[in-house]
Order: sequence, then C-alpha cells, then structure tokens
Amino acid sequence: MNMKDHLLAALREQFESWENLLASLSEEQRTAPEFDFDWSIRDVIAHLWAWQQISIARMEAGMLDREPEYPRWILNLGEDWEVDSNRVNALTFENNHGKPWLEVHQNWQDGFLRFLEIGEKISERDLLDGDRYRWLKGYSLAFILVASYEHHQEHHEKLTTWLREQHG
Repeated sequence: MNMKDHLLAALREQFESWENLLASLSEEQRTAPEFDFDWSIRDVIAHLWAWQQISIARMEAGMLDREPEYPRWILNLGEDWEVDSNRVNALTFENNHGKPWLEVHQNWQDGFLRFLEIGEKISERDLLDGDRYRWLKGYSLAFILVASYEHHQEHHEKLTTWLREQHG
C-alpha cells in the first residue's frame, strides 16, 4: 500500500468510526452542552465541518493547481484568520449553534466524503511534494490529510471518554 492509499484508508476508517459513534447517540446526547466551552456534540461536528471546509479548499486548489478559494465566512475574519483559531472557532459556534442536528451532520458527512473524493483524484506524487504548492509554505497536501485525521481523532477521543464517564 502506498502512502496515499494508507492516508485515505485511515481517513475512511475515521469516518466510519465517527458514523458508528454518532448513530449510537440520543438526541439529548447530541445537543447537551458537555464539552469545552459548553459545546454539544452537534457543536463539535459543526466545528469539524468548518475546518473541513478550509481543508477542502486547500485540497481542491491542489487538484486544480491554483490558489485556494476559502469560504467567504472565513475570509470575513480578515487576513490573519489562520493564526487565530479561537476566532474561527467562536465564529463557527455563532454561525452553527442553532442549526438542527440533521443539517449539521449532513454538512459534515458530505464534506468528509468530498474531502476523500478529492484526495483520491490527486496523484501520490503531488500529495507528498512539499514544494509543489507555494501557498502551503513548505507543507504537502498529505499534511492536510494527516491534520484532518488528527483533528477528528482528538475530538473522537474526547467524546468517547465523555461517554465512558457518563455510563461508567
């Protein structure tokens, strides 16, 4: 298995793990403010989706060999949005907190599948080349795949810990 296939397989596993976990939750568990900043699971999924949009913009830019076209909502934060994740997270919460679970989940699910689809379309060479895309400042597109995996894993671990404590 080459590196590209390995990364995409790990992300597919991550997606399935999330889907199984989310399907096991009650509506109350999805919406209870139990996490950092009094976020609910719904808020966490909206948070993952927001950052996913940024990752998708980067992956699409790589696939199309152009500069990233970030979502308008992130650009409204100004040019320094990349250095202040707290502002991005606060805006994400503000924009998504009131949305229904089904909409939040569908957005995240569609985004994750789109992210995987784009990853499939980019050659392994282009994914691994840290000098290929100047706007990534020495990072490779593979780094974007790994960062997305790690971000999802971080929140998955928090959620599973919370569920163990709740039922333990």
